[in-house]
Amino acid sequence: MKSWLNALARTRDKIVGGLARLVPGLAKADPAALEEWERALIQADISPRLVGEWIERLRRQAGRGDVRSEIETMLQATFPAEAPFTWRSGETPRVVLITGVNGSGKTTTAAKLGHLIKREGLKPLLAAADTFRAAGSHQLKLWADRLDLDAVVGAHGADSAAVAFDSVKAGIARRSDVVLIDTAGRMHTKQPLMNELQKVHRSVAKALPGAPHESWIVLDATLGNNAVVQARMFKECVALTGVVVAKLDGSSKAGFIFTLQKELGLPVRFIGLGEGADDIVPFNPGEFVKGFLGLSSNHAD
Repeated sequence: MKSWLNALARTRDKIVGGLARLVPGLAKADPAALEEWERALIQADISPRLVGEWIERLRRQAGRGDVRSEIETMLQATFPAEAPFTWRSGETPRVVLITGVNGSGKTTTAAKLGHLIKREGLKPLLAAADTFRAAGSHQLKLWADRLDLDAVVGAHGADSAAVAFDSVKAGIARRSDVVLIDTAGRMHTKQPLMNELQKVHRSVAKALPGAPHESWIVLDATLGNNAVVQARMFKECVALTGVVVAKLDGSSKAGFIFTLQKELGLPVRFIGLGEGADDIVPFNPGEFVKGFLGLSSNHAD
């Protein structure tokens, strides 16, 4: 499994060298150092508004302590303190809708989450409700077979809401702990897709009152701030409860995760650190910030 440090290498290359060189200037709130650090953070796809807040805080805190620790604390404070997400809950099965545009890594992420759930000793069920894309159901079935996961597969062109309904009923009948529903990701026109997702939501609720219990969007980390735009669009039409970030290891723009939290308030639940089936982990703000800044896990705060 890849580490946070490895997965964030491309983003970190943009900022860490500059940080090491600029620490003396940042500690004194030197205008030139602050401006260069501001530029480096924006290049990592952190919103200018948030970067501006950080720069102002560094300016106010100048000379009052270890600037590295101050930066680490400041970045980590972007994320609210909350209990780690757990698959074990009172709902059985727990139904999770996986949304996102085609190409984001949505189907692969659904399979990896199923693998993670199984490793925790629970029984997942994958549901291939992306019936509009010819390869969608086939791709998820291949992953299910490879990872020895239970799956319900909709035929190409079938009603995705009906597939979602049948999948939840199958999850109940098979005593699954979690049902992961891979939904369509068409973005040719916004409204038909959103109407379809809303229809899937209603269908799932008919199959199991209270479901879906979670609705997550998968975002491609290589898109940077464009992924934030996608999340905002989906959030306007679908009751999103969280985010899964895929392809972090291929991105030089991981700073968008700070923007995502600050501007949309969506919790990041899981992160894809690499291509392997095991390379998906619960989001850990502390490890993310350390990896972003190139700090080891035993770095003293």
